[in-house]
Amino acid sequence: MYVLMEAGSFPLWFTLVYVVGFVAAVVIGSIAWYNSKRPAGWEGSETPNWVPKIDPNDNSKGDES
Repeated sequence: MYVLMEAGSFPLWFTLVYVVGFVAAVVIGSIAWYNSKRPAGWEGSETPNWVPKIDPNDNSKGDES
């Protein structure tokens, strides 16, 4: 119980950095997972509409060779 009372002594910006970082990690990880090969049993699943399509053969990185 004492630990929970001490948790309120962190500065707001410190807590926000961790919360925003966690949310960003979950979103980026979800996009990467949905665009990767499907694990066994998930081959027929549909990708959610909010996940952008990424073409692995797209060579538009700015290299004009």
